[in-house]
Amino acid sequence: MYILSRFRTPKTLAISSGALLLLLFMQSCGAEEKKKAEAEPIAENKLTYSVAPAPEWTGVFQRESGWFGGDGIFAIPYSGRDNEENDSILFLFSDTMFGEIKDGKLEPGFVMVNNSVAVFQKDKDPSSTEFFVNEDASGKKTAFVIPDAGADHYYWLGDGVVNSDNGKLYLFSYQIRNLDNDSQFPFEEVGNDLLVIDDKGKFPLEATAKLPIPFSDGGETGTRISFGAGIYTEGDSIFIYGVRGMNKELVVARTTTNKLEDFSSWEFRTADGWSKDLKELQVLAESVSNELSVSQLENGQYALVYQGGGIYPKIYMQVSNDPYGPFGEMQEIWDTSTEVTDPDLFTYNAKAHPAISEPGELLVSYNVNSFKFFEIIEDKPQLYRPRFVKIKFNTSE
Repeated sequence: MYILSRFRTPKTLAISSGALLLLLFMQSCGAEEKKKAEAEPIAENKLTYSVAPAPEWTGVFQRESGWFGGDGIFAIPYSGRDNEENDSILFLFSDTMFGEIKDGKLEPGFVMVNNSVAVFQKDKDPSSTEFFVNEDASGKKTAFVIPDAGADHYYWLGDGVVNSDNGKLYLFSYQIRNLDNDSQFPFEEVGNDLLVIDDKGKFPLEATAKLPIPFSDGGETGTRISFGAGIYTEGDSIFIYGVRGMNKELVVARTTTNKLEDFSSWEFRTADGWSKDLKELQVLAESVSNELSVSQLENGQYALVYQGGGIYPKIYMQVSNDPYGPFGEMQEIWDTSTEVTDPDLFTYNAKAHPAISEPGELLVSYNVNSFKFFEIIEDKPQLYRPRFVKIKFNTSE
């Protein structure tokens, strides 16, 4: 999401995504340097770690038939808890490629849809993950969830959560509209919706309610906030992370899981506490990625994981004593250019997945894309899939 959209022609796609990434790079560059200087020191309780590739998970998404690529990837435990051993995990993807690969080349007839899902049973090998792309009545591949606004609108998916009390699945989504013009950015985000799915075990997934989040327009500030870039739950509390503006400022709201649909219950983190006033939002970090994660570590602290500026090759971690900050110094945990060396490719939107991580570890994914997507996808059909690395804590570098 936020990188690759469904445009009318491959030429428009290539120009638009490239121009957008250049703009994001320029906007986030100064913010990242400012953030490095202003990060608050946090006692990290002698936190040591090592990082290495996780081929056992990267290989799960290297496929040659059906689903063969997608970005976004969020991992949602169906129990509502990250540490359940025999749980079902729902993977969410935004723009998705579906087709057939033969002898390393993409066969004609491939399609792109705007969202898809996969399901993994934690008591099985990751290679058993099942992928699902929706079909309409005519058998045409289509997205699982579609806005009611019209054919020129579609959803990219953010993070989600299951309410363990009533079993409902909540997905944060971003409503995108094609502009159908010759501008460098022929699309815009026009809404941030909370999708309510009463029956998460029924495929295709069906949203029983699509609730517009009233704070996404930024209120009086006029600066759009994309809520659902990451979710963290602790007890009855749910923390909903948002990314605001072109400087990619991290902000957070909180409520309880049972009141998630009641937007009047949402509170926003301020400089000295919590408030219902959106204008008092405190910036927790800058130059983060449009998708990210906050996870509790075994030492009781919290790790914010993201890709610098969204599209820089470096993945960062910042540690806090609370899930709402303040977050400490930026720690570079991985440079994706050590794995992705093709000059046609770039990486973006790193995040951790505690629901599929082993004890004492965090499994981290990042997405891969290209400025020349439709020019090279037939020859490089394996480019558009997530890669994984693994952080092992309390070990030496």
